[in-house]
Amino acid sequence: MTPTLVVLLQMGGPASLDQVRPFLEALLSDPAILRMPGVFRRPLARWIARRRAPAVTEVYRRLGGGSPIGPLTEAQARGLQQEMARRGIDVPVRVAMRYVSPRAEEVLQEAVHLRVRRLVLLPLYPQFSTTTTGSSRAEFRALASRVCPEVEVREVEDYPDHPRYVEALAEQVRRTLDSVPRDLRDRTRILWSAHGLPMRHVRSGDPYPERIHRTVAAVEALLAQEGPIPPGRIGWQSRVGPVQWLGPSTEEVVREEGRRGTGALVVVPVSFVSEHLETLYELDVLVRQVAADVGIMSYHRVPALNDHPRFLQALADLVQGALA
Repeated sequence: MTPTLVVLLQMGGPASLDQVRPFLEALLSDPAILRMPGVFRRPLARWIARRRAPAVTEVYRRLGGGSPIGPLTEAQARGLQQEMARRGIDVPVRVAMRYVSPRAEEVLQEAVHLRVRRLVLLPLYPQFSTTTTGSSRAEFRALASRVCPEVEVREVEDYPDHPRYVEALAEQVRRTLDSVPRDLRDRTRILWSAHGLPMRHVRSGDPYPERIHRTVAAVEALLAQEGPIPPGRIGWQSRVGPVQWLGPSTEEVVREEGRRGTGALVVVPVSFVSEHLETLYELDVLVRQVAADVGIMSYHRVPALNDHPRFLQALADLVQGALA
């Protein structure tokens, strides 16, 4: 019998080009994303996925034929399991993706096979949103109540200002700031880029924007202890559709910085803990081009945390807290 199984919750991404359309359809069929009755949501999801699939497929083709989020998340799971073992806690760690395999039901079937007594759900979304952590958690709990109702489920809510997570992010930012050319450092700005959220979710009480601000404030405070840092602003990326989203957008902030004469821009993917389309294409290609178009001479994107040792330590702290 395995007393505890740790499950990392992540959205996932298409591993190959033929998975792009099914991924989009699964994403858009999520009631946390499209808030409408299923009889309308599912046909609309299929229609939007069919319309968007060709353009999105071409983006993934440019990224090498698929999203790297799957292998990177598996590496995070292995790293966390090793970190727990270093602390004398032997627990297996698995990955449950929200929209692609391995899905929650697959992980639960393995939990039944291992005769697990306790599950710890650990979201790879540091800042809680009903559209990410909330959606993954709701799906997992509903399936667990049916597949293994006798198993105890414990949850980590989020960790926007966990000390080790903040340290990991600050280390990445400081290293990138150090790479800015010296003659541009007095004209450098930091852009904290977070995944956007439709305003209808914000108005209904989603705490995600506040959580993003908490992360940014904590990292800025830690960096300021080490020395002066450039001014920073928050931008919101990945807008889709005609509805109103959180603003200003990342692109709008970049254009404003260009008009102000900013010479170097350091972009921090603050809500992403692994590289995927939003970092490798949106920030590295689209936003970089906007920066060049408005005359920003030096563009630097902070790497995602991936399996950064301090980030893995933060995840281990969270697991230990849940087990306690």
